[in-house]
Amino acid sequence: MGTFYNSRVLEWFECGRTEWLRAAGIAYAQMEQRGVMLPLVEAHVNFCGRARYDDLLRLTIRAAMAGKASVRFDVSIDQSESGEPVAGGYTIHALTDPSGKPIRPPAWFIEALEKHVERK
Repeated sequence: MGTFYNSRVLEWFECGRTEWLRAAGIAYAQMEQRGVMLPLVEAHVNFCGRARYDDLLRLTIRAAMAGKASVRFDVSIDQSESGEPVAGGYTIHALTDPSGKPIRPPAWFIEALEKHVERK
């Protein structure tokens, strides 16, 4: 159909989320080593336009706590040059310990989240 396969958007969301966390000072592997997991509990995607192989895309990510033990990542994806929207949506992730039990975010997680939001 001349565009990306629909499930690819969730992979882009994951890449954006991982890089957002890294920029906030929370490398995912280190977060897991500290006993904090972020399993996906909800995802929503709006398909707005097309992207073809080798198109340059821009992901914009915003994150905020979405409750006492969950974080929401809002994502918009557009064409880098034209700014035309391609897709957008959000994912919500529970904060859990390694056994899957919900936990409140540790202070270091909240601090990194708030500092990164302030810079944006």
